[in-house]
Amino acid sequence: MDTRTPLLSRRPEWAGRNYSLLTAAAVVTNLGSHGALIAAAFAVLESGGDGGDVGLVAAARTLPLVLFLLIGGAIADRLPRHRVMVAANALNCVSQAAFAALVLAGDPQLWQMMLLTALCGTGQAFFAPAAEGMLISSVDGEQAARAFALFRMAMHGAGIGGAALGGAMIAAIGPGWVLAVDAAAFAVAGALRAFLDVGHIPARAPGGGLLGDLRDGWQEVTSRPWLWSIVAQFSVVVAVVGAADAVYGPLVAEESLGGARPWGLALAAFGAGTLVGALLMMRWKPRRMLLVGTLCVFPLALPSAALAVPVQIGALVAVMFVSGVAIEVFGVAWMTALHQEIPEEKLSRVSAYDWFGSTAMLPLSTALAGPAESLFGRETALWGCAVLIVVVTALVLLVPDVRNLTRRTRQVAARGPVPAPAAAAAAELQPRETA
Repeated sequence: MDTRTPLLSRRPEWAGRNYSLLTAAAVVTNLGSHGALIAAAFAVLESGGDGGDVGLVAAARTLPLVLFLLIGGAIADRLPRHRVMVAANALNCVSQAAFAALVLAGDPQLWQMMLLTALCGTGQAFFAPAAEGMLISSVDGEQAARAFALFRMAMHGAGIGGAALGGAMIAAIGPGWVLAVDAAAFAVAGALRAFLDVGHIPARAPGGGLLGDLRDGWQEVTSRPWLWSIVAQFSVVVAVVGAADAVYGPLVAEESLGGARPWGLALAAFGAGTLVGALLMMRWKPRRMLLVGTLCVFPLALPSAALAVPVQIGALVAVMFVSGVAIEVFGVAWMTALHQEIPEEKLSRVSAYDWFGSTAMLPLSTALAGPAESLFGRETALWGCAVLIVVVTALVLLVPDVRNLTRRTRQVAARGPVPAPAAAAAAELQPRETA
């Protein structure tokens, strides 16, 4: 007699304990973090800051993310990944709680907000490679793409509510309380991740030290043209989208759309698009997954163009929705390619190089967004963001492996390198899990 509960008996075979815990924790963190990103920008504006100050706070988060990502990836392939994730969540909880207290007390200083945001970015640098490696290793077999799509659907579904609720809370009670909710979410998510089981992951053989691990990860990346070309592409895409969303978006919303609430609605529409994109990818398995994914990067130019006009909130919501669908198609295709082609014991290091390349230019772009607006004007800067996305994406399509990598229908014994031209990260931009 089957004594399992009906819920557990209906759970797919590939949705094991680790996968379920990772999904639940991602839902909790995304509920808090999507509102907190909006709250940080409006906390700066309400303290008397301008677009340049918003850019500096955004850069303070991304700079340590870039500096510590590679070290975080190497550590995550050496230590139990769940311990790295829990430690990062603890740091994020403390830093966001301090940020909330500072804002609620009144008159926060720019340097204080930059310092606390930098601590949050440091936690993300160690969390991201461990989390991506843990998720990719938690599923196996032909249903991997469906598992990734369902995970991302749950994650971004939480983001829809988080962004909309965050915008409403900022308008009603101020950004400080939204930051406090984010701190509590980190505490709950860290507790869930403490129960992850890493017993199925083989023990790592002793290597040549931290530098040796980093060198191995670099060789994995450079040996695959599809991998390094898309990482290079997203170093530009993430930089310009980050500048548009983190700096110009709140300013356009404040001046032309009515403030935090409509901007939160636009970000929620992006989240709704990712939800629809994940639903689509649960059923659709394109054979040339990276070709399809790369074509779906072109629509990411639309939000920058819409903000440059600027369009009314209804049109902006529609544009954000379309871009959300598109980036989710890319995101599932990208994770499936990593799962198929990268050895498990090197997943976190490769993910670290992916994150590093994708975010390397983000601190510079957000810090220069304000000066660029002063020099060229906001409209010209936003049109420049849109054009750059189109150009670099077109260049990636010239790489044969991007066009020709095909999905394998059977799981192979070892997910190591395969010979070219068969050799197969958004970003989180591509939306990825936050700490």
